Amino acid sequence: MKDNCLVSIAINNYNYGRFLFQAIDSSLNQSYPNVEVIVVDDGSTDNSREIIASYGDKIISVFKENGGQASAFNAGFAASRGEIICFLDADDLCLPQKAAEVVKAFGDRTDLEWCFHPLTWVDGEATSSIDRGFNYPPAGEYDLREHIKGGKLRDKLPVLPSTSGLCFRRSLLEKILPMPEAKRIGLNDGYLEFTAIALSKGLLLDQELTLYRVHGSNAYSMRKDNRLVAARILTLTAYWMRVNYPFLSKFTNNIFAAALGAFWHSGGVEPEYQEFVKKYFSSLTPREKIEVNARAIYNRLKP
Repeated sequence: MKDNCLVSIAINNYNYGRFLFQAIDSSLNQSYPNVEVIVVDDGSTDNSREIIASYGDKIISVFKENGGQASAFNAGFAASRGEIICFLDADDLCLPQKAAEVVKAFGDRTDLEWCFHPLTWVDGEATSSIDRGFNYPPAGEYDLREHIKGGKLRDKLPVLPSTSGLCFRRSLLEKILPMPEAKRIGLNDGYLEFTAIALSKGLLLDQELTLYRVHGSNAYSMRKDNRLVAARILTLTAYWMRVNYPFLSKFTNNIFAAALGAFWHSGGVEPEYQEFVKKYFSSLTPREKIEVNARAIYNRLKP
């Protein structure tokens, strides 16, 4: 890859005005010289829009009505021009060397189309590190296309980074985006990760290139309702991946069963998700229905 290839850093923001200056500045202050910064404001009601406007033509600004994270991903990619696209949540910060390290990692390997890296967990002020309580998988090149097609992934990649650790070649995102949108119950970064792994080879890095700010209830693993949150995310991910990539049905059946079991454990399928559950079941063969229900019962009984 040429050293001067354009890297797009796409920041998605919703009411994170108190963090936004740091996110934008960290993206502009990259050691790599050829970076464009795109900030998508998803209908914020705080002072975010004023902050974004204050940067003028230093950034590419996208102002839209509130539509959820998936719509922000779609809008950020549509506004980008880079050969490499890195996503960043507005409450996180890029380290100065991030773009340079990602360009170096991709190199001239056009067959490697995704690059994920670990995150350093920090407190709300981004001044002190926090023990995240888990380790990321080993760094290296990964080709898990047949593995995920066979229905499993967790034994190979038990943990994946959140939005701010995801980087892609444009060629891959053109196959994935735009992704389905829904304002209240939209998809999140899991859809991007799983589909990328299913469609291409990629890389896991060992460098922590982003600060992941832990504040309020934003850290999924620290939420008291994390099992219910997982059920919501996996239901939509399973449904839309099966619709858009039918060859991944074994994998989507497994994560759908995990979602169903988590819903049952939490008291039942929430009203907003019942239609997706019904439609998903209607797409299954009789044998698949038995297998999904059995796996869901197992997940329901897990502590």
